[in-house]
Amino acid sequence: MGDDVPFYHARHVSYITSLASKLDAKNSYEGSVTEHLRMSGVYWSLAALSILKSEEEVDEMMGLNKALNETRPSIVDWVFMCYDSNVGGFGGNIGHDAHLLYTLSAVQILAIANRLDDERLDKKKVGVFVASLQQADGSFAGDVWGEIDTRFSYCALSTLSILGLLNNDDPMIDVDLAAEYVVSCRNFDGGFGCIPGAESHAGQIFCCIGALSLANALDTFDAELLSWWLCERQCDSGGLNGRPEKQADVCYSWWILSVLSILGRVDWINCTKLVDFILKCQDDEDGGIADRPDDMADVYHTFFGICGLSLMGHLQKLESSYRSIDPVYALPKDVVERLKLKSQMLR
Repeated sequence: MGDDVPFYHARHVSYITSLASKLDAKNSYEGSVTEHLRMSGVYWSLAALSILKSEEEVDEMMGLNKALNETRPSIVDWVFMCYDSNVGGFGGNIGHDAHLLYTLSAVQILAIANRLDDERLDKKKVGVFVASLQQADGSFAGDVWGEIDTRFSYCALSTLSILGLLNNDDPMIDVDLAAEYVVSCRNFDGGFGCIPGAESHAGQIFCCIGALSLANALDTFDAELLSWWLCERQCDSGGLNGRPEKQADVCYSWWILSVLSILGRVDWINCTKLVDFILKCQDDEDGGIADRPDDMADVYHTFFGICGLSLMGHLQKLESSYRSIDPVYALPKDVVERLKLKSQMLR
């Protein structure tokens, strides 16, 4: 698979490790327009590098637990600068309002850094913040402003699970009701949307199936019908799109393959063609992966492209030292195993 185009390991490592200095530059347009989601950007960077490098190498190269220089704090210290102690959640950047999206990214970063026991992390207070956003119908708002989306259902369950607050005798949320809401967002075509009646979309489907996996509720929908909808997203180029009549995009290598991995049906797509598509989306000069061939690389597609290659086993065939990605938690599998995290999978 992908014999015509190599995997540019060294260039991707260089791209990821140099990204922070580029975004922090005073005249950086990209840094300005992505300021609000920096927490997720840091997570994508760390998680991508964590597939390619060992824990020790990631720490040393990214300044995860110890600052690389005097001008920038360690990533872990920066994460806690984004914590809102008044509500218990994390914002997308320093001084930003707490939100479920960035709370999950913050917790994922701390999990990668092996710092979930940091004395600055009040797990119960974070759990209270997450629980406060569950609505009467089982859905979750992203923050106090009330937007409802199945993305937030996944974020809530994943955050609580990573913190050890989900699978215990006294859960902080109504897990069954959360699962019922997610199932109510299922459509006639087998897919899921962001709210009941919304169009099926591959990104939302990952969030819904991920949430149901964490809720141990994978028996509540037609897995075969959903898998058919997902495998029909493969285009002539070999790439996957997010919904009918759209172009292929590298990010769906994660959103779709993760679900097919959970459902035990990765072999329902042509992995050879998908590997080739992802490899053709690489920047062979500066590193990084774009949404499609000849477009500009970004860290979002770099992470999800690497995840796709991992889920198909392509990276492990190139080098056994590559770490694998967990399809439910979007964390290296060794991190999931270290934390003894649980999820439901179909085989």
